[in-house]
Amino acid sequence: MDATAARQGFAGIDADPALKDKALANLGDWLTKPDFAGYRPQLEWMIGAGKWSVLLDSFYQLMPFGTGGRRGAVGIGPNRMNLWTLGASVQGHCLYLRERFPGVEPVSVVLAYDVRQFEDRRGVYNPALPNPVLHLSSKAFCHYAAGVYAANGIHAHILPADSPRYTPTPELSFTIRHLRAHGGLNMTASHNPPDDNGSKFYDERGAQPVPPEDQIMSEFVDQVTTVKHLPWADAVRSGKVHFLDDAPHRAYVELCRKESLVPPPKFDEFRVVFTPLHGVGGMCAGEVLEAQGFRPIPVPEQATPDGQFPHVTGTPNPEVPACMDRAEAKARETQADLVLATDPDADRLGGLACTSPDGKCDYRAITGNEIAALLTHFKLSQLARRGSLPDSPIVITTEVTTGQITRIGRHFGCQVVNDLLVGFKYHADVLWQLESTGQYGEVRGAPADFVIATEESHGVLTTADLRDKDSACAALLLAEAALDQKRQGRTLPDYLDSLSRQFGYYRNELLNLVMTGLEGKQDMARMMDALRTDPPAEVGGLPVVRFEDLRDEAGRLGPFKGDTDRAARNFLVFRLGGGDGLTAKVSLRPSGTEPKAKAYLEVASDPRPATVPEADWEAVKAAVDRQVRRIATDFLTKALATVGQSPAPGADKLSR
Repeated sequence: MDATAARQGFAGIDADPALKDKALANLGDWLTKPDFAGYRPQLEWMIGAGKWSVLLDSFYQLMPFGTGGRRGAVGIGPNRMNLWTLGASVQGHCLYLRERFPGVEPVSVVLAYDVRQFEDRRGVYNPALPNPVLHLSSKAFCHYAAGVYAANGIHAHILPADSPRYTPTPELSFTIRHLRAHGGLNMTASHNPPDDNGSKFYDERGAQPVPPEDQIMSEFVDQVTTVKHLPWADAVRSGKVHFLDDAPHRAYVELCRKESLVPPPKFDEFRVVFTPLHGVGGMCAGEVLEAQGFRPIPVPEQATPDGQFPHVTGTPNPEVPACMDRAEAKARETQADLVLATDPDADRLGGLACTSPDGKCDYRAITGNEIAALLTHFKLSQLARRGSLPDSPIVITTEVTTGQITRIGRHFGCQVVNDLLVGFKYHADVLWQLESTGQYGEVRGAPADFVIATEESHGVLTTADLRDKDSACAALLLAEAALDQKRQGRTLPDYLDSLSRQFGYYRNELLNLVMTGLEGKQDMARMMDALRTDPPAEVGGLPVVRFEDLRDEAGRLGPFKGDTDRAARNFLVFRLGGGDGLTAKVSLRPSGTEPKAKAYLEVASDPRPATVPEADWEAVKAAVDRQVRRIATDFLTKALATVGQSPAPGADKLSR
């Protein structure tokens, strides 16, 4: 009767009939098979309550891999994060590891988890009924995963169950390499809302796998019909669960400290407010700052790890300045020079910079693109000053990160990789190819030549001894850059202004086209296909002089390496003819981890010649600002029109 009701309910939703059939088949399994008995009360209630859109979205597919693995809402069904979807993923990972390392014993992995715990803040489920996913924490997910690894004969390294510590994402990458493990698992949804979670798998290099390896692993996951599992206590007794001591953590902190570029601050010479936004950043970025003498000033109400992020305004994402409001208040109170914030799993860094060297000022948010450009220039200039630049320095960034980095890198004689897909696994792949073959495309060198890797979404890597973005080294270098400027009577905003004058004024903006649920996913696919089939001739009054579809197998990326590669290459680039010394670009891609498409906008000027008067330079910057606003409004309107929609009021709002 339940299946019949579901079929009738799905009939009223405008969706592909094949997806409805798949959802019905999956729902039938979860209603009848013994493995899913615990979920049945909630499912029967949802059917009775007619929650057809939620049920269809929860059951029409197995949650796919995105840029960071599987990430999304915790809940009931194969398209939600729960112990079944995690168990199937880990079982597939076990099969993959056995295939990748035949005859190796013991095969081992490192497990890490963030602070999350599912409390159904969206109100999807009936609180009066049993619910196996309610209160599920990242730690509980990881303990379950350890039981799957142990049942498959694979050894797992994890913090002791009673440890007050967490293993941040960058430290996981380091620990895999430090212990010479064969892979890893990170249970985190980064900066997503509290009811989300995710599983990110790592390879033996401490990186997330790239195509075709992620495709091969995905195929193993798809083949899983039975999950082998030992309860946590039995897994521990099996001798295949090993508890991490402090040695990897201490080695990681010392590695970060070696990235220091300037003498440490003298007593009270420099003040920095630091907040982990209720995440684990205090155990990496906070400790590294403290060890280097910065004595970070805490935001007490945000210092405690808490997966509900109770004292954070909006989302715990340092890409969003509003989440640093309490830190800014603390900075004003203490007349701090800098505010630093890390996201919950501590791989991203955000900040606010004081606009006056005396700390009596306003605070200016520093965007991810600005952090990327600033740290690229700071590290290159410091290495050049001390004569320790590699002979053939290498800088790595993505297609959607500010082009100012390319100009900075080439000024210092660097080889620049600047066209990567989104996801730090691609940065890590460049390092692996340099390590294993001595080249990446036309770039020649080795990991010793690597200087810095960045991405616009507040990700920075400064050492080849890690293979994922790292807030700790980034925090140290950003604090040192601000300290270095203060010693010259300047600020980070002054530094950014000087970069604009030397390398061109860049305005980089991000528009989010939110499209939730199955219907939203279908609209997103239709929009992308319409724009690739019939790209606009102009955007914001500027002609499209070159259009690039990264799914074109005759293009620079060549044939697909599998379905995961095809998904990652769902990426369109519109290069615009600016004229008057301006260049412009729009890039569009669906997010791999959130229900939205992202439009990356860039308008840039030429550098300012010394002979150009200040008033003329201000006019150039104003022209760039006007142009990026025109592009934002026009592109958003044209993109949504392909699926019969129009922008909501304020949807084209920019960061400033």
